[in-house]
Order: sequence, then C-alpha cells, then structure tokens
Amino acid sequence: MSKQYKSILFLMFFLSGFCGLLYQIVWLRKAFAIFGVITPVISVVISVFMIGLFLGSWAAGKWIKVLTEKLNVSAIYLYALAEFLIGIGGLSVPYLFSLSDNFLLPIGNVGSVIYLILSAFVIVVVLLPWCILMGATYPLMMAFLEKHYHQEKTSFSFLYLANVIGAMTGTLFTALFLIELFGFRNTLFISAIMNITVSLLAVSFGYRHLCSRRNSTVQYAAEEKQPKLTNGAIIPMPYMVGAVLFITGFSSMGMEVVWIRAFAPVLGNLVYSFAILLFTYLLATWLGSYIYRHHQYENSLWGIPFLIAMLSVSAFLPIVFTDPRIPFIGRIPVLSIFPLCFFLGYLTPNLIDKYSEGNPEKAGKMYAINIAGCVLGPLFASYMVLPFFGSRISIFIFALPFLWLLIKYWKLLMLTMKNRVVLASTIFVLLFVSLFVSICFEEGYKKIKGAVVRHDYTATVISFGDGQGKELLVNGKGQTGLTPITKDMAHMPLVLLKHNPQSALTICFGMGTTFRSLASWDIDVTAVELVPSVKDAFGYYHLDADRILAKPNVRIVVDDGRRFLRRTDKKFDVITIDPPPPIVTAASSLLYSEEFYSLIKSKLKPGGIVQQWLLRCEADTLSAVTTSLTRSFPYVRMFGSIAGEEYGHHYIASMSPIQVPTAIEAISRMPKAARNDRLEWYPAETLIEIWSKLLKQEVLPAKHQLNPDISITDDRPYNEYCLLRLIMTKDINFFFNNIRKLQSKKSPVL
Repeated sequence: MSKQYKSILFLMFFLSGFCGLLYQIVWLRKAFAIFGVITPVISVVISVFMIGLFLGSWAAGKWIKVLTEKLNVSAIYLYALAEFLIGIGGLSVPYLFSLSDNFLLPIGNVGSVIYLILSAFVIVVVLLPWCILMGATYPLMMAFLEKHYHQEKTSFSFLYLANVIGAMTGTLFTALFLIELFGFRNTLFISAIMNITVSLLAVSFGYRHLCSRRNSTVQYAAEEKQPKLTNGAIIPMPYMVGAVLFITGFSSMGMEVVWIRAFAPVLGNLVYSFAILLFTYLLATWLGSYIYRHHQYENSLWGIPFLIAMLSVSAFLPIVFTDPRIPFIGRIPVLSIFPLCFFLGYLTPNLIDKYSEGNPEKAGKMYAINIAGCVLGPLFASYMVLPFFGSRISIFIFALPFLWLLIKYWKLLMLTMKNRVVLASTIFVLLFVSLFVSICFEEGYKKIKGAVVRHDYTATVISFGDGQGKELLVNGKGQTGLTPITKDMAHMPLVLLKHNPQSALTICFGMGTTFRSLASWDIDVTAVELVPSVKDAFGYYHLDADRILAKPNVRIVVDDGRRFLRRTDKKFDVITIDPPPPIVTAASSLLYSEEFYSLIKSKLKPGGIVQQWLLRCEADTLSAVTTSLTRSFPYVRMFGSIAGEEYGHHYIASMSPIQVPTAIEAISRMPKAARNDRLEWYPAETLIEIWSKLLKQEVLPAKHQLNPDISITDDRPYNEYCLLRLIMTKDINFFFNNIRKLQSKKSPVL
C-alpha cells in the first residue's frame, strides 16, 4: 500500500478515535443532566458504550464477508455509511435523552430501583445503536484491506494506533478547548462534521482505489518480512489469546475506576482531573502501540511471556508510588500508571495481529473479547470491590490476574536463571510492599483516634476530628465544617418567608447541619444526598442525629438532587442548596444552571424561597452564577456570609417579592428550638447581634454582574470549563491557590 493511501487511512481512524472519546464525554454529561450524577448512570453509560463496541466488532467481523457478497458492495462503503450514521447519532443523543425524560416524568414519585431500571433501559436504547456502529469500524476497514491488500497482515495494529492517537487528542481537546469555547451542543456538531468528513474520505478512497486498480498493474502491497520474535515470543493457542485479552481488558479498566478514586486527593475532582488521567492512559497506550509497530518493522518483537512479566510488575506500581508519604511521585500519581498502560498498548495489537493476520472475522472476535473484559472490569470495581475495600487492596485484587498469567507463562520466558531470580524477587518485594508497607490516602486517617472511614459504590468518606474541629472528606476532599454559615442556610430563607413554613428541602447533605437546623422548625424536612456514606456519617457530627431521624416528619433520601426534583410530586416552601466545593467541581454546574433553577421553580409553593450558597470564587464565575439566578427569578437578594463576603454568599431567590425583616422581626418568627439551634455553638452571642450583623451583609446582585450576557447553562458549564478564560484573564493563580486551600488536611502519617 502506498504511503499516500496509508496516510488517508491513518487520518480516517484518527478522526474516528477523536470523535469516539468526544461522544463518550459529552453523552455522559448529557445523561447526568437527565438521569442524575450517580454511579449507576456512569456505569450504565460506560458499559453501553463498551458493549456496543463489543457487539459491533464481533458482528461485523463475523458477517462482513457475507454482507459484502450479498449486497455486491465494497466493505469501505459500508464503513463510510457507518461513520455517517455515527455522526447523525452523535447529534441525536441529547434530543433522544430529552424525549425519554418526557416519557419518564409522568411516572411520578416512583421508587429509586424502578426509576434506575427505566433510566438504564432508556440509555441502552438511545446509545447502543451508535456504539455498535463504532465497534464495527475496525472489521469493516480490515475486510476492505484484506480483500485488496491481502499481504497487510498487521492492519489491526495500524488502525488501532491511529485510533488511540485520535482518542488521546480528542480527550485533551474536548476538555481543554472545545466545550469551553463552543458548549456541548456545538461540540457535538463539530464531531458530527468530522464523522461525515471521514465518511466522504472513505467514499473517495474507495473510488480512487477502484479506479487505480483498473488502470494499473502495479503491486500495491509489498511482501512483508515475517517478524523475528524475541524474549520468548511464542504465539499462544486461540483460547489463551482470548484469555489474555479478556484479563487485560478486565483488569486495566477495573483499575482505571479505582485510580480515579485513589488519585482524587491529589488530582481533585475537576473535569480536568479525569481528562489528565485518561490522557495519560491513552498517551502510554499510543506509545506502546507505536513501539510495537516499530519493533515489527525492525523484525525484533518482544515476546508475549516477557510482556506479561512486565505487566505483572507494572500492575503494582500505582500502589507503591501513590503512597502519600512519597514526596514527589506521590504528588504526580498519573506517572505510576504509565508503564502498565505502555505494555498494554504493546500487547493488545500484538496479540490481535498474530491471531488474525489481517482477517476481519478473527480480529473482530478477539477485539470483542478484550472489550468484554473492559465492560465487566468497571462494574466489578464499582459494585464488588470498592464498596468493601480501600483503593490499595482494590488495585491489588485487579493486579492478581496478571500474576496468574505470569505463572502460566513462566516456563516460556527466555531468561537466564539470574534474570528469573531478579524478576521473581522484584515481584515478591512489590507484593510485600503493596500488602504490608504502602498505604492509600484513607488509611492515614485510620490512625486518628475515633476516625471513621466508610466505603460505598460512590465514594470513600472519612470522618475525623473533635468538637468544632470535626472534618468531612469525600474521596480525600474537604467538604464542609461545623460552621454557623450552614445554619444560616436554613434559618435565613425560613425567616424571610411571608407565611408560616410547612416544608423544606435541602440538596447536598454534608455534615447535616442545615438539615438539623431545618428540623428545629418542626416542619416537614427532606434532605437529598448523593453519597450513601455521607448520610451514614450524620451521627459522627451531631450526637442527637438518632433523635432527629426518629421524627416522623424528616427523612434523608440518597439520590441526585436534580433527579429527585424531576421525579418528586411534592412542592416545598423552602429549597436550600449547598453544592460541594469547589465551584469548579465536575458536574457542579448542574446545581447552578438556568435549567436547574427552572426545575426548582416548578417545585416551589407560591411565595416559596430558594437559598443558594456560593463559596468564594473568581469574579467571572461569581458574575455567571448571579446572572443565572437573576434570569431565572424576578426577585433575588444577596447576602455575604456571617463571616463576611470573602467567605461566600447566600442568594435568596423567589417568584414573589422578598421583604427583609428587621433583626427583631426575624427573631420573632423563629420558634424556640430554632433560636436555640442558632445559638448552639456561640452561646455568648445574642440573636440580635447575629441577625443585625447578617442583615448588614446584604449587597446588590448587580455589583457582581461583570457581564450580564454570560450565565451558566447545561449546555455552557461556564464555571467548570474555565481554563482558557482564566489564563486569558490572568486569574489562573487565584484559581489554583483557591483549589489548594480547599484541599483536605494532610494525613497524620505524612
């Protein structure tokens, strides 16, 4: 095949990989907006994505020859059709999700399990067809190459390399540039244009190829040398090829889920954090695939047993080198995954090339087996491992299958006795260090007297400290403290109501202080919390938690805030919102967007009030939040916190005019239990002093609206995707300094 033709093929699969990762990122976010930012939704979206790749790869590989013969059409035209339909599907997914939302809403206040089943069904129906088409692209193109360039025995690895580079670039550009500049809708449109461009390139490629074949007798494909295999490069039996591919997919993708949690204390929970992790994963995979192609050209391939040995060593490195006590590497945890991903990038195309020799059916079958492992690994990690073990033991569990493969291939390793001893000793040391020496971030807190570490499918939750110094960490990130500010989130909106309150809703539970303060008014109170273990920690922070929960008119619901509002038929006098810090947290804009406020308006009783808490942030984001609220509600009042504006703001919003009472009037509206609650932590102060100081903190919202044309919407998450803007406005230092201040305190073992 000529270099020109190879360049066109490379470009097509580069763009295809670029679009594939872009779709996964945007589709997942759109699912969050409709179905909730909950682990089951994440698992279903990723699983459907991978299942589609599995079915497409297997089915296309199995049936492509029959299909092309029956239709009398070249496989490359079917590939072009697949890319065209992927582009159309990429654009249609958000609209199909919205239609499905209209289907689910009439169900009303259904049980969570039923809603999850229905949501999962909708996600499968909407995403699966387009994901199947993505999975079919490899066998379709390989069928074309096999027929017309039958001596291209390593076509899979060539296409795989281009696809991985595209995926890596797509991850970086989507997170850093496209969404911030164009929003989700236009980013999908750009991706669809790329898919259609690939489709047109494929049609042109096929047409030029057929014309050149008619007019030339030149041999296009030069005979390739058979690679000389080194380091024990023995091609395993087909069942072992499948076993190795399944295990590598299962363990690597399972580890990726664990890495996200294990690295959170350092990387944080921003949209850029996951992008860095995924980019590193794909960069190492690309480099491994590139070295494999280079070694193949040089006739000097690494052997399968050698690669498995390297994977067995590399699998334990994220445990050893993410120990928070290590001063440098522990601060850059993504470096620890590079070796494992590199060898995976070398091994996967190597095995499929050897087994398939360019045959699309064989390649599709083996790639499908690898993807099957990729489907099951994250599910096993989310529901069978992480809820019961810390990140260290979870990584260890996923590393064990690599050790099993090493034992299986030990005799085939072409190593001297000395090197075998070195390898065995290295693995033994890594095993010992992983089990008995290394620690993960949550284990340092277990040394604190009275500290409690909880695991669930959503997060690792740590409670520690004494008195007013108690802290709450979720995945290593500090969430809140025992502060009167969280009491004011309850008392302020209730006091500002014109009528006697009967019900209140708080979204984001935290330590439960706001929930507890709402309950002191003796009204119907509902709290919604995403993380089950945060709910379970309520008693750690408040000794009267059991007494409060025993009241018949209070309850805590484990759910996503938006999802709860969509499915409940109740209306509330007060809705108070305290999103987790920082405001740039991934998916946080879903609790600040105009669409969210529109949903809240539908759940407010006449004259009802919304309290939105906003922690200190950079000026442009503060302006965008203010604009979102003023566009959504005709009446908005804004107050600095009791500690001053530098500690954040309370927004009070309503569809009716809001009259601010005097301090004496505010106190008179509070029941006795509520007054006692507000004075609980500072008995030396008086309510007159507290309310006088608080009401003096009022500021005009217009003061903080730097640009009234910019707000936060579901399509334009202005607060989350902000890197380019911060660089251009020179607020980047403020951004990172503020993030560092919100980092959790160091583990006592550091």
